[in-house]
Amino acid sequence: MAEAHQAVAFQFTITPEGIDLQLSYQALNQIYLSGVRSWKKRVSRVRNSLIKGVYPASPSSWLFVSIAILATMYMRSDPSMGLITKIQHHLPLSLHMSLSAQGQTMLSALVFSTLLWLSLILALRFCLKLLLSYHRWMFEQHGRVSNFTKVWVTLLGLLSSRKPLLYSYQTSLPHLPVPAIKDTLSRYLRSVRPLLNDLEYKRMSELASDFEKNLGNRLQRYLKLKALWATNYVSDWWEEYIYLRGRGPIMVNSNYYGMDFLYVTPTSVQAARAGNTITALLLYRRKVNREELKPSRVPGTVIPLCAAQCERMFNTTRTPGEETDVLQHWQDSEFVAVYHKGRFFRLWVYRAGRLMSPRELEYQIQKILDDPSPPQPGEEKLGALTAGDRIPWAQVRKQYFSSGVNKRSLDVIEKAAFFITLDDEEQGMRGEDPAGNLDRYAKSLLHGKCYDRWFDKSFSIVIYKNGKNGLNAEHSWADAPTVAHLWEYTLATDAFHLGYTEDGHCKGEVEPLLPHPQRLLWDIPLEVQAQQCSSLAVAQALADDVDCHIVHFRDFGKGRIKKLRVSPDAFVQISLQLAYYRDRGSFCLTYEASMTRLFREGRTETVRSCTNESAAFVKALENGEDEESCRRLFRLASETHQNLYRMAMTGAGIDRHLFCLYVVSKYLGVDSPFLKEVLSEPWRLSTSQTPIQQIELFDLKNHPDYVSLGGGFGPVADDGYGVSYIITGEDMINFHVSSKHSCNQTDSHRFGAQISKALKDIMTVLSSSPKVQSKKLL
Repeated sequence: MAEAHQAVAFQFTITPEGIDLQLSYQALNQIYLSGVRSWKKRVSRVRNSLIKGVYPASPSSWLFVSIAILATMYMRSDPSMGLITKIQHHLPLSLHMSLSAQGQTMLSALVFSTLLWLSLILALRFCLKLLLSYHRWMFEQHGRVSNFTKVWVTLLGLLSSRKPLLYSYQTSLPHLPVPAIKDTLSRYLRSVRPLLNDLEYKRMSELASDFEKNLGNRLQRYLKLKALWATNYVSDWWEEYIYLRGRGPIMVNSNYYGMDFLYVTPTSVQAARAGNTITALLLYRRKVNREELKPSRVPGTVIPLCAAQCERMFNTTRTPGEETDVLQHWQDSEFVAVYHKGRFFRLWVYRAGRLMSPRELEYQIQKILDDPSPPQPGEEKLGALTAGDRIPWAQVRKQYFSSGVNKRSLDVIEKAAFFITLDDEEQGMRGEDPAGNLDRYAKSLLHGKCYDRWFDKSFSIVIYKNGKNGLNAEHSWADAPTVAHLWEYTLATDAFHLGYTEDGHCKGEVEPLLPHPQRLLWDIPLEVQAQQCSSLAVAQALADDVDCHIVHFRDFGKGRIKKLRVSPDAFVQISLQLAYYRDRGSFCLTYEASMTRLFREGRTETVRSCTNESAAFVKALENGEDEESCRRLFRLASETHQNLYRMAMTGAGIDRHLFCLYVVSKYLGVDSPFLKEVLSEPWRLSTSQTPIQQIELFDLKNHPDYVSLGGGFGPVADDGYGVSYIITGEDMINFHVSSKHSCNQTDSHRFGAQISKALKDIMTVLSSSPKVQSKKLL
């Protein structure tokens, strides 16, 4: 193979005259430059470890402390109160013999200065951790900030004044607290009250009371012990039991998607869009590796969020197991894996120790697109193994992909920085049926053809024939906001920083003699091909059952909602309650994802959005009560929702605590009727907001069409809806609605229409307030 010959750095042959040594200086130069890049990364990691290890101080502060101590001693004063003399007495004998008395004193002073410096760092970090453990600020009303919170903000600003690296705050973030069982049970019973009649509620109250008196306290003690020992008492169990131990398909059921710009496609050249997208993603990876990304913060504040999920963003794969899957992460990868028309390729993205230019990557991608070679037997639908059930994939992988050419090729895919599909279809809001095409675009990103994505990769990029793009992300390693942050950077860098030439190609030059993309070789037996067919059948049935619909709501956005002094998220969530009630004639257990990244290694918590207050408002509106009563009930429901969201963010949620108690009960081998019933309750309405985190990257004033469509996910319950929404700009809200065709009670298009109507009806009620009307007149 040509690639193998190019990789040979030297050759030798034995002749009668001796050994004839032939060196390939080009190959040796490549090896040298690659090594230089590797060493630069190691030095950078060491430097960053030192900087973040002493944060909020700086390494240079050691010099300041040392000079101050030496200066004080020069003035014949002992700031150590005798400790320097004691250190000098305990110096090794060899130093006493080799150093003068003055040298010994200087060395002892430096040792004391270092110890003092480290003590000050520990004290500063302890103070920072105490400050970050304060969360009452979140519950204070806007414009009515207490003096205590004002002092807290000032102190936090002083300790955070130095520019932090991505992971600088990690060791200073507080641990997630374990709520009291009594509080969790009380909040739980309140959350289910609108869903149960009097007899059902009485029964559930008795189960909760019995659990609290008997088994609950025993389980709680074990959980508190874990909280003392572990960094986060929830996250490892959540990752393992909710994601990695799932034996069904992760396609649709777990993986989610992100979309391109709504109105524009920067270029219609598929290879060019791929070149810029790959470059932007790798520039982001460079920022992560160098820790140059700013730590994410609570919007509008200096309060940092945990960045642990960034660590496994790239070079990561979920590998299947018969009982549980495993997340595998590699430190680095100099290539990406590419799929096109049934063929797999390895595409090197570094050349001579440097990242290839977008134009060079476009050139390489075009070679793949122009390659006429057919797929090898069993190669085309190999990805279906990642789309079906996990146990067959684990068994096949162990038996047929553990050695030889199959292992080498599978290693390329799994160790790649990320996976790319060059799709042969066109997608986006286009043609004579833009709404229907948007729905097909969403379905394509969610599952594709069920074999042309690699669902095990941390994320896969899809580049369509017309230049549209998108991503499909595996869920176990991180939550949507982390991937959304990456995708925002990618879209903005692609469109506004890298750009394209007038004819739609990437900018830059192409270096001659680039290494060709490498076809991956496979030897796939008939048994594996048979399993591919079985997995594909399972995945195809799941994909065909998904009903996706995008609601592009343009009547108003957060601009008008905020003028009413209402939280946009609360407005949307109450609208979803109204829409569901109209759609099904009842209320249901509603899941809204909230983050717990105020705590170290925090992930998510559930906000139970169906409350007594929201139900009261919906019933009042539907029963035709007067508008003033409806407005009062809406305000109460909005305040309740905001309070629940804040409680979830600050560790006082319901569901993660009950989930962990359930895990402990399983480890102890005891059954709890209460926990069993709670954990089996279906989430018929599962919702999540995609936050816009880097609005500064998008110049929406000069480029208003460059707005994001957000992303979505499949339905959680067979008879329920999945709703993802993104509040874009001031005048737009996009909803991604999913359900299953097999359920005759659900219909994504019908529910989408109900959402639009609910939004407009609530806005009409709130806007009819005399105060609002008087403001309009003014």
